[in-house]
Amino acid sequence: MITYDQPPAPIVVCFDCTTNEQKTLEFLQKRGIRNQNALAVVLGNIKQESKFDTLVCEGGAKTGYHGCKSGGFGLIQWTSPNRYYGLGSFAAKYGGNVDTIETQLRYMVNEPQWGRYELYLRSEDQSVDFYMKHAYNWLGWGIHGNRTRFAYNYQSRLTIIQPVPEVA
Repeated sequence: MITYDQPPAPIVVCFDCTTNEQKTLEFLQKRGIRNQNALAVVLGNIKQESKFDTLVCEGGAKTGYHGCKSGGFGLIQWTSPNRYYGLGSFAAKYGGNVDTIETQLRYMVNEPQWGRYELYLRSEDQSVDFYMKHAYNWLGWGIHGNRTRFAYNYQSRLTIIQPVPEVA
């Protein structure tokens, strides 16, 4: 039987992104989301929600999870009681620090809202508008506003790097 090695998957990088933006980009790609537009939309939505600040409570106070008494909290501004308390329960159950990007990203992709959205994010070669249309069911925002502008900004800043295959 003959087997063929697959070429290494392209990597999407952002050279001028913050540490939390880069961690998010890497995390999403490890999950198999590799389309530049899909990645840009997720980054743009997170930027609109929290500016990638995992300690921020709705309104801008940097309270951390336990100090946030009303409104949304964290990376994607978890607001409803099920989602907000779900983050705390998830961190306690799996031993993560509720205020870190690592725990918040892990929680984000374990929510049912994300699970439905991720199916669209894995659709290759779609437009920013396609991924943005489906982002509503993930986050439930009212208007596109800055989140769409942020997504297009990330799209222009993301670079696709094609790794060189190893020679045997």
